[in-house]
Amino acid sequence: MPDTHSQAAPSPAAQAVAALVQRARAAQAIAARYSQAQLDELATAAGWAIMEPARNRTLAELAVRDTGLGSVEDKINKNHRKTLGLMRDIKGAISTGVLNEIPELGLTEIARPVGVVAAVVPSTNPGATPANNIINALKCGNAVILSPSPKGYSTSAKLIEYIYAEFERIGAPKDLVQTLPHPVTKELSQELMKQCDLVVVTGSQANVRAGYSSGTPALGVGAGNVAVIVDDSADLDDAAQKIMRSKIFDHATSCSSENSVIIHAAVYDAMIAALTRAGGVLLDAPAKATLQAAMFPGGKLSAAITAQPVKHICAIAGLTAPALVNAKCLMVEESGFGKSAPFSGEKLSPVMAIYRARDFDHAFDILKSIYAWQGNGHSCGIHTKNNEHIQRLGMEMTVCRVIVNQAHAIANGGNFDNGLPFSLTMGCGTWGRNSFSENLNYRHFMNTTRIVRVIPPREPSVDEIFGDYRKKHGL
Repeated sequence: MPDTHSQAAPSPAAQAVAALVQRARAAQAIAARYSQAQLDELATAAGWAIMEPARNRTLAELAVRDTGLGSVEDKINKNHRKTLGLMRDIKGAISTGVLNEIPELGLTEIARPVGVVAAVVPSTNPGATPANNIINALKCGNAVILSPSPKGYSTSAKLIEYIYAEFERIGAPKDLVQTLPHPVTKELSQELMKQCDLVVVTGSQANVRAGYSSGTPALGVGAGNVAVIVDDSADLDDAAQKIMRSKIFDHATSCSSENSVIIHAAVYDAMIAALTRAGGVLLDAPAKATLQAAMFPGGKLSAAITAQPVKHICAIAGLTAPALVNAKCLMVEESGFGKSAPFSGEKLSPVMAIYRARDFDHAFDILKSIYAWQGNGHSCGIHTKNNEHIQRLGMEMTVCRVIVNQAHAIANGGNFDNGLPFSLTMGCGTWGRNSFSENLNYRHFMNTTRIVRVIPPREPSVDEIFGDYRKKHGL
């Protein structure tokens, strides 16, 4: 009789991943004993692998060539800024040993690695995102294994090649950073998520859901669909310049790019004029219908449109008017939400929906309606001088970031003139079905062990806790 208790042999994918993980664990055991200075050098080595100008350009050119997404010059800028900002954020940060002593509580907090990290990274940022994950992981003494997108594989592989050159310089074990073998399949990626100690997923919601259902602790992000309000107190030209700069950056590959602008009626015409001066063009109804048919065949966003320049989008749509073809951004007036109004969703292209709001209450209602369809939890923005409007968004809107008077895609992932951590992975909280609500940073790659010592008892009396309540209610 067959042995009904025997288990099936591991699949080839499981075996391939197990071999990678075994090597990663051996390397990570070495890094776990590194001093803070050694970990800092490890992270710096990985940072220089992408920051070195010639390497940065090669990675950007490779990314655009093989993914067909975005702009080389903007990717160079992104690789540089995001890495430099991250290195600033982690400089001097404690990521091993004693983090904190709290003698009055008898607590000593100690930073510890999480182990082997599975990093699932998107085709939209195949250089900057894995570099960010790798640097954060190494800073805390972890190993990391990448699961790149098929089109982004060559960029991630080249990045790892550059990292190995720096590891050789400092004598670090190469197996601290690895990638799944080419071609990366869904089975390989799922096995990696199962076998590692922490999963970090940036990209499609299908990958995010797979991360959260893998059985491994996971940090995944929600869908983007950023909307910004321009109220009647805003500096309109400043707002228009910032919105346009953000919207067209890297052909709108960022989940933080403005997808909708909600403009107060009192300044609507003036703001449209300001956006036009900044390089946008507002489509009439027939042109909007033509663009919608090309962008959303069958009601779904076309991959042929994603992260393409306006000229290319117009060619696909058959729009030939010089004003459209030569614009930086196409703008369409919208009033609806959901499937029947596809421009209300994320467009991942230099195309923006424009809504007209009677006042701030109406603008707030439009914002909520957009996010009820897509983007809940992520981020919103406002251009204003009215602090009450800012506070209301912070207190009532179901987002994890409210970006004020800034270019949203530039600011949302951290910038040198705001206090957010530099990141390409934005947590969206429970509103976005995520386990965290911050910008992903090195602290997410760290366990904390607490030594607990005896202190004098701190037990209150029942009356100290319940006295006021009992008195108020006559109990």
